[in-house]
Amino acid sequence: MMNSFLYSPEISSFNLFGFEIYFYGIVLAFAVLVGLLTAHKLYKSFYGNEGFFFIYDYSPYLILSGIFGARLYYCLVNLPYYMERPLEIFNIRQGGLSVHGMIIAGILALWILAKYKKVSFLKLADVYLCSSLLAQGIGRWGNFFNNEAFGYPTNGNWGLFIPVSNRPEEFANFQYFHPTFLYESLLDFAGFFVLLFLFGKFNKKSGLIACCYLVLYSLIRIFVESFRVDSVLNISGCPVATVMSIILTVLGIISTVYIARKSN
Repeated sequence: MMNSFLYSPEISSFNLFGFEIYFYGIVLAFAVLVGLLTAHKLYKSFYGNEGFFFIYDYSPYLILSGIFGARLYYCLVNLPYYMERPLEIFNIRQGGLSVHGMIIAGILALWILAKYKKVSFLKLADVYLCSSLLAQGIGRWGNFFNNEAFGYPTNGNWGLFIPVSNRPEEFANFQYFHPTFLYESLLDFAGFFVLLFLFGKFNKKSGLIACCYLVLYSLIRIFVESFRVDSVLNISGCPVATVMSIILTVLGIISTVYIARKSN
């Protein structure tokens, strides 16, 4: 048997007063908390106290919008399944959240709220999306506890052991798989520090960091998707997450060039 430093946890939840608590949910809650604290710190550090109230007062709306978007996106790309089981759309504890849905809904909600409160959407987008990459790096560990978001079988010593019950049927005889959740987590952390560095250099060009986030995260996701085996939908053989990442990459590059030229 191959030695590996990664083994999927034997349990994904525990019982508290008769209510099942999932480690996935705990990890996501911690990721959101870290993300909000980081966004608040970034805003105060680069933009002072003016408008910083927004982070704490309106973040709950953004969180709810992100969850709604993440669930809606997932259900749409799995439409045949949920058309037959419409009530399961509301069973979020069953699983099924998409990062891309969260990003789209979160940005849209932020734009609406920023316009309503007459604060800078671009400045808020910069701090939120920069801190989001850190939160996403933490949140990916929720997949570890759920024994999900792993890749193709591997013989490398970094392989993740997956229990038989969680293996895809076509790979049932394999034990070790690429720990793609770990790949993305580490790349997200690295990407956060890249954005943090850019923030210090280009915070005067509002919106530039948000655009860099779209490009950077999309490239990370494209790389990770090349290892994953659990795409919920393929478009002409290409995972839908890769297609969406390519679209966001192009959008991010165009927006980055526009903002950079406009600021000169």
